[in-house]
Amino acid sequence: MSVPILQVKKVSRNFGSFKALTNVSVDFAAHQLVAIIGPNGAGKSTFFNTLSGALVPSSGKVLFEGQDITALKQHEYARRGIAKSFQITNVFKQLSVHENVRVATQMGYARFNIFTPRSKLRPAIDEADALLDRVGLLALRNKTVGDLAHGQQRSLEIAMALAANPKLLLMDEPTAGMSPEETTAMMALITTLAKERTVILVEHKMKLVMGICDRLIVLHHGELLAQGSPEDIRNNDEVRRVYLGQG
Repeated sequence: MSVPILQVKKVSRNFGSFKALTNVSVDFAAHQLVAIIGPNGAGKSTFFNTLSGALVPSSGKVLFEGQDITALKQHEYARRGIAKSFQITNVFKQLSVHENVRVATQMGYARFNIFTPRSKLRPAIDEADALLDRVGLLALRNKTVGDLAHGQQRSLEIAMALAANPKLLLMDEPTAGMSPEETTAMMALITTLAKERTVILVEHKMKLVMGICDRLIVLHHGELLAQGSPEDIRNNDEVRRVYLGQG
């Protein structure tokens, strides 16, 4: 049996006397689309920040491809094949759409060719265009990012994350603040991306993830409440009680 791409082993995270996560253990199989869900205050954001390296657990371990990454610096995550897209969009709004992605792609070329102007790095330029095409933004390549709609900026951030060709893509509430049309487009993009890599997302819109995810992780008060297929979660009495207010 293959090693899970990501393993969380008895992870806890405390903020003073407050226990945000308590003894959470979860294995994430490769090439799956997994959503972390739960009611407000469940610990979803803390869990995501622990997975992404933004927070170091108070106890427990996080392993990627069998290797302990618990104490690694965040820049080491990209080198290992982990990319992140956060709830607050992290883009250069004064630059063009293409320039934003080219900044990400040229990191793989500029260090080997210091005498070529970065704007002339043809492989990086071509790769940036391919990524923009992938997320549906190629027609807007010369537009200033600050003029984009919110959903378009989120898609741009995903293109930048994909520049490192990650094995694992972590996404924090990718549809937050989006219109229904933008949400539909984003979920379609996520589904496509998940065919090529492992995608783990935090999402509070339960109905959305039920239709596209292979597996759901349910947190409640910082503890693992349930995990399984959408059908498993839909039929879980405890989940319905604490999440849906039923029972």
